[in-house]
Amino acid sequence: MENSGDGEGAFYRRRRSIRLPHYDYAQRGVYFITLCVQHRRSLFGDVIDGSMVLNNLGEIVATEWRRTSEIRPNIVVDEFVVMPHHLHGLIVMEPLRRGVSHTPGGEFRSPAQTVGAIVRGFKGSTTRLINELQGTPGVMLWQRNYYEHIVRHDRELQRIREYIANNPAQWALDRENPEEGVYQYAPTDGIEEIFGGIRP
Repeated sequence: MENSGDGEGAFYRRRRSIRLPHYDYAQRGVYFITLCVQHRRSLFGDVIDGSMVLNNLGEIVATEWRRTSEIRPNIVVDEFVVMPHHLHGLIVMEPLRRGVSHTPGGEFRSPAQTVGAIVRGFKGSTTRLINELQGTPGVMLWQRNYYEHIVRHDRELQRIREYIANNPAQWALDRENPEEGVYQYAPTDGIEEIFGGIRP
């Protein structure tokens, strides 16, 4: 999220954090995460007849998202979808269980357990793997920031799960769909309300 300023340079320099101040993003909870590709480039496949068909890059993204729960045993990957230029996913953070992960240097360390650390790790691994595949070292894959929402109750959780599951079927109505050029939202998804008036 960015604040407008006195010119394009200021617009991109002054970014407003969408994290809640003083909130412990390592505590138990359910988090709705949305990540967008840099410049909203459609890299991960196509929506065909209301279903998302992943290409090889999209398969990398899906595989790495699933691996989140292998890397961090206190994380459960819930409903998620990889779309042509973004990912929506729910993660469940359980109470921290002390554990270690093995690093290539032979040292043991406990991986960081905050939502921000999870997103950074996921972005880093997918960017590295995709850049290696395409021979594009150093190219940014994801937008710098990301959207997150702390799920407050079961009814909201179910609503978000339905939104994620229906995302491919609603793609034809999504204003971010570059193939359509029709600037309208899916009429009943209610995602702006969940994100406080913002549509990720």
